[in-house]
Amino acid sequence: MNAPKLTSFRGQKMASYVPRYYETSRVFQSLLQTEGQEVDDLRAALDSIVKQFFVRVSTWGLDAWEQELGLSPTPNQPENERKDRIVSRLRGVGTATIRVLKEVAEAYHNGTIDVIEDCDNFNVIVRFVDTSGIPATLNDIHAAVRNVLPAHLNFQFEFKYFLWSDLDAMAWTWDQFDDLNLTWDQLEVYV
Repeated sequence: MNAPKLTSFRGQKMASYVPRYYETSRVFQSLLQTEGQEVDDLRAALDSIVKQFFVRVSTWGLDAWEQELGLSPTPNQPENERKDRIVSRLRGVGTATIRVLKEVAEAYHNGTIDVIEDCDNFNVIVRFVDTSGIPATLNDIHAAVRNVLPAHLNFQFEFKYFLWSDLDAMAWTWDQFDDLNLTWDQLEVYV
């Protein structure tokens, strides 16, 4: 009677360290399978714990990151937006410089910005350059920028929009445009 097949990766590894005559022992094979599966599960749990130390691959550890950084969780916020908020808070430490503001905003998807200082009026203009319209995470970006800037400075956002004049400047014929089969939203991204 043959011994059962080892399916556990670690069980197979352990089997390679013992004498070959154990290959026919059903008891020993069962023992290796059981212990190997436990070691596999333990290794998976350890790998999962290590991932929680890195925000971009973290899953169940996001709550601990938010608590540590003093971020209040937003109900039903997608996981990637939560990660963006955490990374932004981690980047927003130190003196408020243009570089720090850019790093904070760029932690968010579609958060590439230019920063224009208006020192005479104590104002900072944050201009979005990689997206048309208002970014979906604007409230989070607003809170992150406000957290970095000193209280005496005002700031405002400038958004880029796709205008008919932009389309006219492309000098497309209607047939060229129609051949693209794009919705307006797709066209804004395409151009």
